[in-house]
Amino acid sequence: MKKIVLAYSGGLDTSIIIPWLKENYGYEVIAMAADVGQGEELEPLHEKAAKTGAEKLYIENVTEEFLTDFVWPTLKAGAVYEGKYLLGTSFARPLIAKKLVEIAHKEGAEAISHGATGKGNDQVRFELTVKALDPDLKIIAPWREWDIKSRDDAIDYAKKRGISIPVTKERPYSMDRNIWHLSHEGGDLEDPWNEPKGDVYMIITPPEKAPDRPTYIEVEFQEGIPIAVDGEKLPPVKLMEKLNQVAAANGVGIVDMVENRLVGMKSRGIYETPGGTVLYTAHKELEYLTLDRMTMHYKEQIAGKYAELVYDGVWYSPLREALDAFVDITQRTVTGTVRLKLYKGNCSPAGAKSKYSLYSEEFATFGEDQVYDQKDAEGFINLFGLPLKVRALMGKKLK
Repeated sequence: MKKIVLAYSGGLDTSIIIPWLKENYGYEVIAMAADVGQGEELEPLHEKAAKTGAEKLYIENVTEEFLTDFVWPTLKAGAVYEGKYLLGTSFARPLIAKKLVEIAHKEGAEAISHGATGKGNDQVRFELTVKALDPDLKIIAPWREWDIKSRDDAIDYAKKRGISIPVTKERPYSMDRNIWHLSHEGGDLEDPWNEPKGDVYMIITPPEKAPDRPTYIEVEFQEGIPIAVDGEKLPPVKLMEKLNQVAAANGVGIVDMVENRLVGMKSRGIYETPGGTVLYTAHKELEYLTLDRMTMHYKEQIAGKYAELVYDGVWYSPLREALDAFVDITQRTVTGTVRLKLYKGNCSPAGAKSKYSLYSEEFATFGEDQVYDQKDAEGFINLFGLPLKVRALMGKKLK
């Protein structure tokens, strides 16, 4: 019997895909669940996958690889999609697809499958990664083939086959969780006029319920990579868990946005990214202190392109690798500590220091100094403004 490897989460879509693949293709289904720090016990998925018809289930613990090989490079680049989205789902997908390919090779499978819909970005992210790593593997995307048209249809399909599912018609949100974030889409959120209901948030304390006193936290970076919290050196996973805990308790990290999907439509999502919000804020503040003007401004330009590459699923591309090379050089001096104030959903810089700081109080002071001759500014202004002056003189002649 031919084999297929399915990206499996135990959620609604992937739970019904296993019997669907068996019924419609006759495949032996090998399920693969990636542990990217979703904060839940995955071991019971073995029994659930078997009951649903999978021949076996691989559980791949890739949380640290996720942080070091995908999150940290994106953080160093300062990549934020459309000014708000910290790419939580986007950069997890290429890692999951990479593991699908590895298991397909191990099992001798001829195809891979996923539960992404034909309307979403994830189908692109999964499939571009597979094409980049093994173009000979077949790809089957049930949502582009079957007669199921909605989540209600999917719930009914599962109930008819006695499949236990984690969603109901009363709470129909599509969620994706990893150590970086938790996303929510669907249901009442599909109307941008609707404020999120209080039960939507599953990680972050709503800001109005957060403590009435601010919490201060310090994050230390080495060449753009976070290495310590409040003076304690921590490995990536422990560091992320601690930041998530502190930031979430203070209501930090909620994003509500309508974004432009790659497939051409707009969608509305609620993202909970507590520790990630702290890291992006701290990292940017340290760059303000340590990067020169030209480098910083040019890096801001490529950050947008980097975010698009990640969002669009072309992680395994020459351009992303080339941008990483540029970013890595800029991060050589992004070493130091940033203090942040967390208060009722706000994350504000409260101090920064670095041995590579380019800030000089001697030059910047409004008081008396011995290092800057203010008369020098006159010549600079004359030269810098010469094109404007010449244009104005020409205009006078034409009057």
